[in-house]
Amino acid sequence: MTLKSDDCLDTWMSREGIAEAMIPLIGRLYREYNVVTSIHGRSLINQSAIGILKAHRFARHLNDVELPVQETLPLFEALVKLDLGAASIDVGKLCIKYRQEGTGRSLEGFLEDELKDITGRWGADERTSTDVVLYGFGRIGRLLARILIDHSGGGHGLRLRAIVVRKGSDNDLVKRASLLRRDSVHGSFEGTITVDQDNDTILANGTLIQVIYSNDPSTVDYTGYGIRDAIVVDNTGRWRDEEGLSQHLECPGVKRVLLTAPGKGALKNVVHGINHGTITDEDAIVTAASCTTNAITPVLKAIDDKFGIVHGHVETVHSFTNDQNLIDNFHKGDRRGRSAALNMVITETGAAKAVAKALPGLAGKLTGNAIRVPTPDVSMAILNLNLANGSTKEELNTYLRDMSLNSELHKQIDYIDSPEVVSTDFVGSKRSGIVDGLATICTDKNAVLYVWYDNEFGYSCQVVRVLEEMAHVNPPAYPRVIELDAVPV
Repeated sequence: MTLKSDDCLDTWMSREGIAEAMIPLIGRLYREYNVVTSIHGRSLINQSAIGILKAHRFARHLNDVELPVQETLPLFEALVKLDLGAASIDVGKLCIKYRQEGTGRSLEGFLEDELKDITGRWGADERTSTDVVLYGFGRIGRLLARILIDHSGGGHGLRLRAIVVRKGSDNDLVKRASLLRRDSVHGSFEGTITVDQDNDTILANGTLIQVIYSNDPSTVDYTGYGIRDAIVVDNTGRWRDEEGLSQHLECPGVKRVLLTAPGKGALKNVVHGINHGTITDEDAIVTAASCTTNAITPVLKAIDDKFGIVHGHVETVHSFTNDQNLIDNFHKGDRRGRSAALNMVITETGAAKAVAKALPGLAGKLTGNAIRVPTPDVSMAILNLNLANGSTKEELNTYLRDMSLNSELHKQIDYIDSPEVVSTDFVGSKRSGIVDGLATICTDKNAVLYVWYDNEFGYSCQVVRVLEEMAHVNPPAYPRVIELDAVPV
């Protein structure tokens, strides 16, 4: 059948109009009822009509069929009539479940049964808000701020209250706000930012952030700013052991600490999706491991669970960081004194060994190394694995694709099989690692997997997930159970 230009345009405009009709419904669910909606893990909050259509198109990864907007709009219209309580609802999975189990029931009747625990609760939210302080405001700190501001919703859950920095200049506050507003890699801040120099505050999309100047982590009285029982996120990397990080706990108003780097000693290194269930309320200090550990551990767990890993080597091709020199100069580390913008630099990584802290079964089975390259963001881990059970490229890829869509690791693992993607295509990815299926190599028990990861934003998303676990602020997720018979295995 030959497509006509006018017909294609009419179809597009119709779909775009339906997506535009969803925007106020998505916003109302979020702001009035504390309901976060997504399509197979792709958030719909604050998305444009084009963003909503792209999320619908992503659904074709399930069964090669795009999720019709004509099917989801009635679902949104029905959801806003249920006066729901706080929840996270995956509309894509809900649509599939209705196709499979909704026979003989109206959409409204199906939704009332499926969401009966939260129907008629009108935004009721049992979560208590938790104050968050960012200690340090560098690359990770500013991205954490963006995510926390974006997740602020109706004020429940995590509340960014303050950032703590050393004062760098007389116009320090203006410069900090400017760095939050503009980013050469991640683009402009989505929203408005206002600076109050008299009170040292930054107002970003309704979130009032107190800027506190201090050179000593043990001397800040947070209660003086109305902050209570806060979680301090230390993203300076300066202290990595219990003794150093405990300085934060000496401050009035601080209850717990989260480190955005691998911890030393007996501190728990947590990779969300793998061992976040080990966090207890008694853990005063928790670490979120490294970006590379977060990228590779979920994929390694998935492979080990099904095929078994005898041993392997992890080679990281990592974007340069602020720790390196722009041009050749003295550096206490080997090779890192050479220009980051001009060289590939071989360096060490502890990520392979750190995997064992989250997956003890892989202790002693992995080696690792790293090459820093002249790109500002997005890295790649090459996993060269010897498997206990043989496989094929097709079997490995099908399994990992399914894990990215339907498993408990769907927030961590993504999958792509495009022959044209390059590193910049993954800037802003919320997943901790993206398997490049076309690059997979497998000959029986020897497998090589290529895993992309945004070492800044993807890692920051993992840090926020750990924060949410520490604060117990995750809302109930729906649908509860779903059998995706349509997914090829």
